[in-house]
Amino acid sequence: MIDEHVYCRRQRSGSAKMRVQRQHPQGHSHRHPGRMAWHSLVLIPLLLATVSGNTVPIFNVTLFYVPEDLELGQFAFQLEAHDLDNDPLTYQIRGTDAFYFLADSKSGRVTLRNSLDRELQARLTITAGVSDGVNNEVSQKMTIIVEDRNDNAPVFQRLPYSATIPENTNLHSIIYTVFANDSDTGNASKVSYGIEEVIPDNMKNLQLFYILPNGSVVLNGSLDYAKNTFFEIKILAQDGGGWLNNNWKVQKSFTYLSLTIKDVPNLNPRFLNEPYSGSVPENCDLGTIVLTVTAMDQDTGVNDQIFYIITNASVPFVINNTTGTITVSEPLDREQLPREEVLLEVTAREEKLDIHGKVAQTSTLVTVLVTDVNDNKPQFYNCSLSSCNFSTSAQNNFTGNIIEHSSSRLPVSNLSIIAHDPDKGINSSFELSLHGPNADAFTVFPTTIVGTGEVQILVQNSTLVDYEISHVMVVQIIANDTGNPTDCCSTATVTIDLIDSNDHIPEFPQSTYNLSVMENSPNGTIISPNITAYDPDSGVLGQITYQLLPEAIRKTFTVNATSGALLVYDGSLLDRETRSIYYANLQAKDGGSLVGTTVLEITVLDANDMEPIIVGSYFISVEEGQNVSTQIQAIDNDEPGSLNSKLGFKILPGPFSTNFTINADTGEMHSKEQLDREALEDEHGQMVVTVMVYDHGEPPLNTTKDVTITVGDLNDNIPVFLNQSYEFSVFEDSPGRRSLVGEVNATDADRTEINSRISFRLERSSGSSNFLIRSSRLGPGNYSGQLSVDPDMSLDYDTLQQKFFTLTVLAENTAADNAGDKANVSVTVHILDVNDEPPTIVPGSLQDVSVAENGTQQGLIHTLNASDPDTNHLLVFEELAVTCFKGDSSAGDVCWDWFVLAPNGSVLVNSSDIDHEVCDRVLLTLRVEDLYTEKGSRYSHNETLRIIIIDVNDNVPVFEAISETFVVVPEISPVDLQVATVKATDADSGLGGTITFSIISVVFVEDNGASRPFENLFRVLTTLDKGTYIGSIQVASNLDESLKGQYKVTVEAKDGEEPVHRAQTVLNIFTVDQSYRVRLQFLSTVEEVQSNSESIKLALTTVTKAAVYVVGIRSIEDTRDTHVDAKSVMEAYFVYSNGTALDVNDLSILIQSDPLGLAELVKLGLAVIGPGEVTKPTKEIELIGIIAGLAAFLLIFILIMTLVLVLTTKSYKRKLSAMKALKVATTFNPATAQQGAGIPGTNQYNAEGANPMLNHPLDPSHDLGFHEDSISVTSMNSLDENTVNAPADDNFEVEQVKMQPTDSSDKEVLVAALNLKEPTKTAYLNTTFTTTDL
Repeated sequence: MIDEHVYCRRQRSGSAKMRVQRQHPQGHSHRHPGRMAWHSLVLIPLLLATVSGNTVPIFNVTLFYVPEDLELGQFAFQLEAHDLDNDPLTYQIRGTDAFYFLADSKSGRVTLRNSLDRELQARLTITAGVSDGVNNEVSQKMTIIVEDRNDNAPVFQRLPYSATIPENTNLHSIIYTVFANDSDTGNASKVSYGIEEVIPDNMKNLQLFYILPNGSVVLNGSLDYAKNTFFEIKILAQDGGGWLNNNWKVQKSFTYLSLTIKDVPNLNPRFLNEPYSGSVPENCDLGTIVLTVTAMDQDTGVNDQIFYIITNASVPFVINNTTGTITVSEPLDREQLPREEVLLEVTAREEKLDIHGKVAQTSTLVTVLVTDVNDNKPQFYNCSLSSCNFSTSAQNNFTGNIIEHSSSRLPVSNLSIIAHDPDKGINSSFELSLHGPNADAFTVFPTTIVGTGEVQILVQNSTLVDYEISHVMVVQIIANDTGNPTDCCSTATVTIDLIDSNDHIPEFPQSTYNLSVMENSPNGTIISPNITAYDPDSGVLGQITYQLLPEAIRKTFTVNATSGALLVYDGSLLDRETRSIYYANLQAKDGGSLVGTTVLEITVLDANDMEPIIVGSYFISVEEGQNVSTQIQAIDNDEPGSLNSKLGFKILPGPFSTNFTINADTGEMHSKEQLDREALEDEHGQMVVTVMVYDHGEPPLNTTKDVTITVGDLNDNIPVFLNQSYEFSVFEDSPGRRSLVGEVNATDADRTEINSRISFRLERSSGSSNFLIRSSRLGPGNYSGQLSVDPDMSLDYDTLQQKFFTLTVLAENTAADNAGDKANVSVTVHILDVNDEPPTIVPGSLQDVSVAENGTQQGLIHTLNASDPDTNHLLVFEELAVTCFKGDSSAGDVCWDWFVLAPNGSVLVNSSDIDHEVCDRVLLTLRVEDLYTEKGSRYSHNETLRIIIIDVNDNVPVFEAISETFVVVPEISPVDLQVATVKATDADSGLGGTITFSIISVVFVEDNGASRPFENLFRVLTTLDKGTYIGSIQVASNLDESLKGQYKVTVEAKDGEEPVHRAQTVLNIFTVDQSYRVRLQFLSTVEEVQSNSESIKLALTTVTKAAVYVVGIRSIEDTRDTHVDAKSVMEAYFVYSNGTALDVNDLSILIQSDPLGLAELVKLGLAVIGPGEVTKPTKEIELIGIIAGLAAFLLIFILIMTLVLVLTTKSYKRKLSAMKALKVATTFNPATAQQGAGIPGTNQYNAEGANPMLNHPLDPSHDLGFHEDSISVTSMNSLDENTVNAPADDNFEVEQVKMQPTDSSDKEVLVAALNLKEPTKTAYLNTTFTTTDL
């Protein structure tokens, strides 16, 4: 590497130019060797003064750790310096990062001035100064590591979250993945996820989703678009927790995942407004609309097209396949349809198949009623009404016959005429009328028919029906449908054949015969021996046959057809009380069927066949001690005034017949004496007397009636105990239903409930207050007194002096108005002992039990004991609950099956999975039960048995992940400086969880890949912080400042108990060697630089974005080599957090690319940027250098003069090249920087050819204007032309100038070239810097 001295001097023109002097890679200058000797001569008096003077103070600690949650004003760290002279010390801090702190100059106590944020800056660097008041202030770079605290909540990335999923998404499918990042480190950066809420909010929806540890949201149930089309899932992201402000803090964040459910075709369509029914008249026009059915796709999000079809075959209707409108497709004739209601099956089918590849369809039934229209005329048919087939042809001609002179209303025989109209309802009504030549002799019946009816021709005028006038008669029947004027009528012609008859009618001598018969006469009784008629016809026509008319009379009477004798046909029908007279026609028919009639009047005579009827009911109420009187009323329906209807009364024998009398003629009934309620056994006090009423007919008939007399009760009896005394026993302290002692019984002879009600009470005496008595009804007048122990009193068998009580129980009637006298009885109650004491667990058996983890103990580990003061007991242990703890926190139910409690109190190990790391304490909540307990609690108090889980060393130490990059600057890394840390935990406790760190090996890996081991270079100190062991890696011996690469430190963590467990991790510590040390020369004094050190560091940090480590600030005695009056020098390193550092070239480029930063540094006195002094010569070398310098001074002077002549010829070419380089360099844009991870410990980047300073690939196409054949090769860092765009800074002197020399003598080739390129240009010149040729 070629180190450069960059310095400045002022020229007469006032313009600022920069000059670069190159040094040999070994650090030897191209200048005369006597220059080193000259430096040495200058240092000799300074060294002599230092040896003879006061010693400077030295800082003890240069590395500090400060938590980022430290509050303002709180103590951060302590500056401590050691002074051998014990001079009073004053402290100060400076640098960019000193902005965060405030130091007490006297004590060195540093407090926080501004808040820290590790995520913005994890490593701070300040320069601490200490002065003893004698020597110059000593400056030391201090490193402050900002320790992480859990001050950041997880931040969801790539918001907002939304997704659309189909409703048929499979169970356990990942529907979305969220991601949250936590910028904290360690456990606080580990993000876990959870679902807090699902909107719509209900328990079912909350369980519909769950989230995986990687943030994937998983479907845990089935979706239904019909129920929910959208979900809003509230997702929780929380870190693993960490310390913040001395509290354990778990940071949480929430966001929402908007989930839209996409409908899929998985449901059949559904008909709306079912059921469907409509009507249409028959004979309507084709295309008539009946009704419209409507179906919808239940997948509302799909809403597929619906098509309709009628699946019935051969129906006179069609449906529009898209609208669902049903219309008439064929002519309708209601009379031809099988039914007037037509049932259609309509299917609605979706256009597309469902998700299963099937047709989505549904069906419904549509009822269409075809209404009737009067479009049919009535027709005549020759058939019987019961078997007529109207599908056959109608008939218009009919033939019948009738005897001449037949009576009026007599129908024509041998006619079977049926009239039928197939219409319905009122449309089927029609009228019948008779026409034709003989219509006056006959009439038609009926005259009106609805639907179907039988038609008869009746004789209307019998005189016109005369065989001698006409043998045949013809009439026409016209059926007229008045509601159908267009086709109203049908006509049927009826031909009637007349049958000839005998001309003489048999005649009776009398027109009326008065006859009589006894009711209930036996069958065959002759009422009249002969009633005969006379017929002059002879032969067959003169033979007379008799019969009774009407036909109904023949059920009661009959006549001898030959003799005319009248007889009783069925005597049981003869009942005078039902019908007392009959009228009949006796018909006499001759051989020619001529009939003569006479009227018979038959009177039914009375017989004693009706029982008397007692009117009313007889229920009499009377108080006991009174008499009863009542009147029995009765009637007889036999013939009034006869013996058959004359009545008599009497009392039938019975239980109470002797207590009453009755008048046999009038029916008046009286009691013989006053009534006594108690003499009656009936509980209701009723007396039932049966009275018989009879008539005087032959045989006499009778009926009976019960007369009920209810005798009211009076309270005229006192209670009576069933026993003379009672003796009971009861267990001590018997509560509730078991407190019944015994029962006493008493009766009361009164018959009513209120008068026989008995109340029991205890007569006040010794011990009576311990008991209660309760009355209860057992039956009428029968009561019991239930003696029980007062629930408010306690009978203790052990405290009673006498084990029995003698009580007096009183029985009295307190309900009736007159209480009456009372009865008493003696009751003795004996007290018995009971098991009423609860058991207890012996406290000594509840001591803690220790059990080793991992199932090293099995079987019985402890036995519990219990006691019960009752002599009769059976004790059983019962486990109530198991509680698991880890430390002071609950461990859930992990230990619920580790132990089992046997009924006999034995505690047994039930599992080999006992683990101290998940649960170190088990609490068994238990109790003991007395199975023989009769009263009181059968359980003991709940007790707790604590089982301590003893830890076994079964866990290996675990290193925490390392997120930091460790960098060490050997030159400023004294012994005991902490350069790295490791953290580890061990889940075991005690010595098994105690971790000790040790360094196993240290290997240095150089940049070229070579490696070599070191020993005793680092050491590790182990400390414990809140359960985490921290290993502080410290420098144990001086580090080699020239090494370039990284240290690989293998750290081992082991626990402290057998069997010992070990774990290892490797740390990478990157080094920054001396080649990166940079010298900054200032025009100001050491004191001024020290006072401005913080501003200088801030400006450098702003420009470089690197941490600035100041090695020291000192004065400069010899400035001849710089051509400027530099008074002080600051040596520093510029290091990035990834281990890379800046050399002088990098620093020069960055400062040059930032005009504002450059201006600020110039304002602070920066004059020269050059490489650091890599090595310090020893005194011997300095002496040799002095001698060599004095000897060679003359030679070098001659060489310099020669070089001046040679270099003058190259001056113009160098200036032109520098201008071209500057122009190209200014075109580099940092925004287009090529990104690439830095290679720790190097100044290289992973991206090939990347420039780490400009973050730009070095494009060989850019001609920077350098010529390799020049003996004066210039660096890219050349500031030969230091013109920059105008900064907004008043510290710059602004002037508009022509780009031409200010002196006429300087008109050289470069000036001419620049003038040709840009004749005029406005520029801002830094008057502080100038550039001078070597």
